[in-house]
Amino acid sequence: MTATNFRRTKILATLGPATDQPGVLAQIIEAGVNVVRMNFSHGTAEQHAERVIRVREIAASLGREVGILADLQGPKIRIEKFANDKVHLVNGSEFRLVCRADAPLGDETQVGVSYLGLVKDVVPGDTLLLDDGLVALMVKTLEGDTIVTGVIMPGAAPAAAGAPPGASNPFSGRSSMGSSSRGPR
Repeated sequence: MTATNFRRTKILATLGPATDQPGVLAQIIEAGVNVVRMNFSHGTAEQHAERVIRVREIAASLGREVGILADLQGPKIRIEKFANDKVHLVNGSEFRLVCRADAPLGDETQVGVSYLGLVKDVVPGDTLLLDDGLVALMVKTLEGDTIVTGVIMPGAAPAAAGAPPGASNPFSGRSSMGSSSRGPR
């Protein structure tokens, strides 16, 4: 095998609305793509199934093998609503995450979370990220159904921001609560 026909680098292309246009998928496969990525954070199951079928049909017609990578979003736990649109969390201040279905509207001191089991998945010392990492909280203690944290990276926490749990959590090694205009899920 010569260097001209042995390529160590693989080419990955993300599929989406632009690659759905007639001829585009065939062009990227002909150009040498090895793997196509489908971002399951966007689109419907039907759109993804249709793309898989098209990749397989076009690759077969060109005599090529093309891998398909399914990019799945990890769990995102939402904080609930604030009495106001958002609150500004100050460095060093205490902030409580209330893991109860009847949690009060949030303010500068507390807010409810969508995943009521979060209190069982974190331990003191875990870091929780709000709004895709723009605000960071350190778990200080657990008090019943409440996670007591300290703000270690200040900022504005918008309503419905999300957060996966800390290092002891079975979901991930680090928590990340992102924001969404769709509200809690």
